[in-house]
Amino acid sequence: MRKDRLIILVTVILSMFGIIMVYSSSIAFAEEKFNNPYFFLVRHLVWLSLGILVFMATYKFNYQKWRKLAKPLLFFSFFLILLTLSPLGWEAGGAKRWLRAGGFTFQPSELIKFTILIWLADLLERRKKEVSNFFEGLTPPLLTIGAFLILLLLQPDLGTGLLIAGVSFCLFFVGGASLKHLFGLFLLSLPTLYALIFTKEYRKNRIIAFLNPWKNPQTSGYNLIQSLIAVGSGGILGRGLGEGRQKLLYLPSAHNDFIFAVIGEELGFIGTSLVVLLFLCILITGLIIAKRASSLYASYLTLGITLMITGQAFINMGVNVGLLPTKGIPLPLVSAGGSSLVVTFALLGMLAQIGKQT
Repeated sequence: MRKDRLIILVTVILSMFGIIMVYSSSIAFAEEKFNNPYFFLVRHLVWLSLGILVFMATYKFNYQKWRKLAKPLLFFSFFLILLTLSPLGWEAGGAKRWLRAGGFTFQPSELIKFTILIWLADLLERRKKEVSNFFEGLTPPLLTIGAFLILLLLQPDLGTGLLIAGVSFCLFFVGGASLKHLFGLFLLSLPTLYALIFTKEYRKNRIIAFLNPWKNPQTSGYNLIQSLIAVGSGGILGRGLGEGRQKLLYLPSAHNDFIFAVIGEELGFIGTSLVVLLFLCILITGLIIAKRASSLYASYLTLGITLMITGQAFINMGVNVGLLPTKGIPLPLVSAGGSSLVVTFALLGMLAQIGKQT
């Protein structure tokens, strides 16, 4: 099968699966909060429709033309992030990560995932001979990415910042940066990461809950315990679609951050394995496209898109099964829609477009 068609097929399957699971996981909460069991489903379908249009646009648009738009999009993303920190930013859960208009919210950090990849892929191809030089080739893009990470930390949004930093480091390594330089930067970042975690009480509590959630089962460990109960009670085949119990106002964000736990409870090991295999399919297909790409720019861009989407997916699934500390990162294409869903469609459309031309 052609690689672009395989990407489209997997995208359709995950999207349809997401519609079913968003409805199943959100009924109780939507009824309780909005007196409308279809509230989150309708909102998800609106974002999904927008995402499909964006997918079609990026699939038809020649990926080489994005190079000319890389810097303007980068400045635009930076401006939007600044707006979230201004009085125009919309706050929820103690974080100012959103801009709000007409009842809908948009998270600019999601757009950064898109623009950083375009800009970095273009830069690595143009400066492939300088990347191995720390001061001339590596420092300027690191400073740019660092500026974005600082703004993300001010929101705060440590999870998205770490995801962007991790994918960027992978691209630097593939692009020819010295492993010695990258490893040195990693070691230098550890004290900063330690300070970011343990100077904030809620982050420290998440680490403690990750190591032993039953120490504080009613507070910091509550989310993880409920998620583990959901996944563990599903067994091999699950309780049955719509028959989950943890989504009945026990498991927070059941339609979003912890939707994978609902899948585990209702569809069991079979259902969760299917989701894992679909994201593995995206990973393997993306790596094949990157290897066969006709230019370094296409190769770097493909690799970045693949790692960004699958990395986010495996972080979400890792959180749901207790392999990673709790972090509010949605499962691509499956969690309830928003700006993350639209950006994921944009990235997948671009990936399919590169696969078509490879």
